[in-house]
Amino acid sequence: MTTTGEDTPDARTGAASAFNVELNGLNTIHESERKGRPRDLFWPWFGANVSVFGLSYGSFLLGFGISFWQATIIGVVGIVASFLLCGVIALAGKRGSAPTMVLSRAVFGVEGNRVPSFLSWLLTVGWETVLVSLAALATATVFQQLGWEGGIVTKLVALIVVVALVIVGGVVGFHLIMRMQMVITIVTGVLTVLYILLVLNHIDLGAVAALPAGDTPHVIGGFVFMLTGFGLGWVNAAADYSRYLPRSSRSGAVVGWTTFGSSLAPVILLIFGILLAGSSTKLSQAIGADPIGALATLLPTWFLVPFVIVAVLGLVGGAVLDIYSSGLALLSVGVRVPRYVAAGIDGVIMTAGAIYVVLFATDFIGPFQGFLITLGVPIAAWCGIFVADIQLRKRDYAEAELYDRNGRYGSVRWLPIALIVIGTAIGWGLVTNTYADWLSWQGYLLGPIGGKQGDWAFANLGVLVALVIGYLGTLLFSRNAVRRQEQR
Repeated sequence: MTTTGEDTPDARTGAASAFNVELNGLNTIHESERKGRPRDLFWPWFGANVSVFGLSYGSFLLGFGISFWQATIIGVVGIVASFLLCGVIALAGKRGSAPTMVLSRAVFGVEGNRVPSFLSWLLTVGWETVLVSLAALATATVFQQLGWEGGIVTKLVALIVVVALVIVGGVVGFHLIMRMQMVITIVTGVLTVLYILLVLNHIDLGAVAALPAGDTPHVIGGFVFMLTGFGLGWVNAAADYSRYLPRSSRSGAVVGWTTFGSSLAPVILLIFGILLAGSSTKLSQAIGADPIGALATLLPTWFLVPFVIVAVLGLVGGAVLDIYSSGLALLSVGVRVPRYVAAGIDGVIMTAGAIYVVLFATDFIGPFQGFLITLGVPIAAWCGIFVADIQLRKRDYAEAELYDRNGRYGSVRWLPIALIVIGTAIGWGLVTNTYADWLSWQGYLLGPIGGKQGDWAFANLGVLVALVIGYLGTLLFSRNAVRRQEQR
């Protein structure tokens, strides 16, 4: 049995109880622990994405100056397509029974994989910070509406409760998370349906229909935002939960249940969120400052407490998955501590970041979009590379050699690293990031298509370009390398 996050090819948890701390770290999952069915993946993915925060994306999307139908089409396509990428990457978990950022070593080399592992760690820590911050802000807003204290003390108490739930889930590990996500799915699913029924009367179909259509650059910009806000924020964790499935699990079912479970709630919430935001300019603007709290202003007083429950639980569902995967990513970077300690370290960082957002930041949507775009570019490049590599492979991973720099996967594979660098360099040059002064340097390649103030400036083509560069570059130039690995 191992109690560390060291690179060992096999380990045992030694217990099946949901409340025993999981000792598996970067190791592959022992045959005796591989169980369940692909449809079990529905629970963690639905629970992580059923948050009422999904309603706020309706306002964010309309902010690109597009119509209801444009927003609906690109929103649905963006959600499903981005989570389909997660479904494909989940296949790697079934084939190799190891965390996502360990399986990525087959592409980048055992040491070279530290680069995407660090990017993955930044992304997941950022997301978990955002989610717990939103939970605290939403609680304070609802308390104010109830006539209770909604100031600093309330925000801190809410933050303590949410942080405790998230850290406990992340530290205890996989089995508790699966149990938590099933409960969160049921409770938030029911309460979210009630929320929708209660605010139906706030929808003004005439105002929604009158929204003017946007031009092509704005439509593409909205589509890219949906990619980065949903599936591309999860691709680096997609195999962390499928790794416990038996190898005999049907591949199509793994892809299908991952995609369906993660897409179902966001699609429904987005469409309803577009209808709400399109009905009221005032509401749409309020969502930018407090995405979830603004939604509570539409509710009757008696449902405000249930709303807090659904809002907090939905956000906890996403944050728990993030802190679990961020701990694994931290281990993959090279920090040699037990998995549960890594999750605890990330919990401390998350708490510090959330305190800043909740108590000192004056705007939410601006920094949030800047964060998504900046990290979305290199993660998109990595995703394209990894998806193409999965497509090229015909055999399961050689598990033991994922931990051996002298094995078939090597120490450093320079082509994939070069593709990330090239994709990121070109991608950052083709996005416009005005959400923070320190990000204004991005967009340095926009000159030929109108510059930073041109029509295409906010299409954020860089994310798509990075994805394509990673994907096509791997398909074109890595086929022989993958074949040599599989023939050893």
